[in-house]
Amino acid sequence: MKAYGLTVRGIIKNENNEILIVKRHPKSRTDPETWELPGGKVEKGEFFTDALIREIKEETNLDVNVGDFAEAIQNDYSHKRTVQIMMYLDVTGGEVKISEEHTDWMWADIEKMRTLDVSTSLEKMLKKKDWEI
Repeated sequence: MKAYGLTVRGIIKNENNEILIVKRHPKSRTDPETWELPGGKVEKGEFFTDALIREIKEETNLDVNVGDFAEAIQNDYSHKRTVQIMMYLDVTGGEVKISEEHTDWMWADIEKMRTLDVSTSLEKMLKKKDWEI
């Protein structure tokens, strides 16, 4: 049986109710060149809220507070299994500046997301929540 990894992702909305998404690197092992919510792996012994704040800072340069739970998704990849916890976030500071893990970013509403090649987990979440986030 493959081990589980825990990943956290943040839902950050702007004043137009658009959601911040980032584009995965072409060399990414899973879902290369797809759009996803920012976030990442929870390290051993780390609280998932601390991991989410850290990952958002690393990937987007934004300072955030963790809000309410949005959804949880399981993904089974060839090399691992993950549980992804998606949380709503409130931005407290910073300007968007992405890390080298991603190649682009944008604010997108649900209609725009329907036209994009999104990551497995984002697609699962959108379908599970009937495209309402």
